Amino acid sequence: MAEVLRHKTPAERIHIGFNLWISAQNMLMTHLKKTHPEWDTKRLAPEVSRRLTHGTI
Repeated sequence: MAEVLRHKTPAERIHIGFNLWISAQNMLMTHLKKTHPEWDTKRLAPEVSRRLTHGTI
């Protein structure tokens, strides 16, 4: 993978990283919705942000 990324432009690498971030957000949102069906978007969005920036502890 490192060899593949070496041949990408900086813009392509940023785009890949951004897409990975969005994917992580979507997967975590889906997980939390299934784990806590009683939570609404106002509760889910901050929790997703918190976990992606600070972890679960």
